[in-house]
Amino acid sequence: MESPAPHIPVLLRETVERLVPRGPVAPGTWYIDGTAGAGGHSEAILDAAGEGARLLALDRDGDAVELAKKRLERFGDRAVVVRAEFSGMAEVARRMGIGSVAGILLDLGVSSMQLDRPERGFGFMKDGPLDMRMDDRQGETAATLLARLDEAELARIIREYGEEPAARRLAKAIAEARSEGRLPTTTGELAELVSRAKGGRRGRIHPATQTFQALRIAVNGELAALDRALPAALDLLAPGGRLAVISFHSLEDRRVKHFMAAHEGRMESLPMGGERWCGQLPRGRRTDRRAVAAGEEEAARNPRARSAKLRVIERTERNGEQEQA
Repeated sequence: MESPAPHIPVLLRETVERLVPRGPVAPGTWYIDGTAGAGGHSEAILDAAGEGARLLALDRDGDAVELAKKRLERFGDRAVVVRAEFSGMAEVARRMGIGSVAGILLDLGVSSMQLDRPERGFGFMKDGPLDMRMDDRQGETAATLLARLDEAELARIIREYGEEPAARRLAKAIAEARSEGRLPTTTGELAELVSRAKGGRRGRIHPATQTFQALRIAVNGELAALDRALPAALDLLAPGGRLAVISFHSLEDRRVKHFMAAHEGRMESLPMGGERWCGQLPRGRRTDRRAVAAGEEEAARNPRARSAKLRVIERTERNGEQEQA
């Protein structure tokens, strides 16, 4: 495996400050990094939390797992790296005997390491096979998806997952190419087809960006995985524990925002007097009223950070128990 360009963790300081707000923790305190990548966030969490902290790092990308293991090797048995999807974190934690954790991080979307390796098929700056699987051991590739789905379903995926206004036109172009025996099999071919169908490049963003995002989300079931992971993560947290989520597009961020708002809830007055809780359990409170974004310096240094949004919720009670006043 050729070494990709170094991965720069996004919103590193802001994330660590919120997950480890009071510095070194008590021995046996667990954290989970559900999207370990090259291990940058994991390393910073362990450094900030001190010798008492342990961390479970998960990633479904085999290359990322190997990179994270190397980076976290200096922590010995304080860092455990497992190849698994973050939506299965509760099962992995159960197998390891982890009861509750102090902090969980989800850094969503595709990483620069994946984009920089053309053979993975995530990007179109260099030509490569249309794969896009984060876990290359299972699932359909993007090429298989394009060959199998009918025009209507392709249009739905491109419109919903890519938020692409020209979804119907692009799906028609793909369907026509398939019927004529010229269906794209590489990232470059697909990018060229989409660009032609949209009338060429007219701005800073490449015409194929939204279509590639849509196919990647569909191939990896990213939104469904996020919907499973959010409640699993909040349930794993000890009271006072925090869940931090970094998202890069509105589809993810809306889900995270609505989930956190539902668990923050509110007290509702009753007509006959008194009040009741209106919201989901367990209760939580957001550490910041608005999403945290990268500063100008980080955005200039790391273009991927420009669209990043960090949201954090702190669990305030145990299941079935009200927060004590």
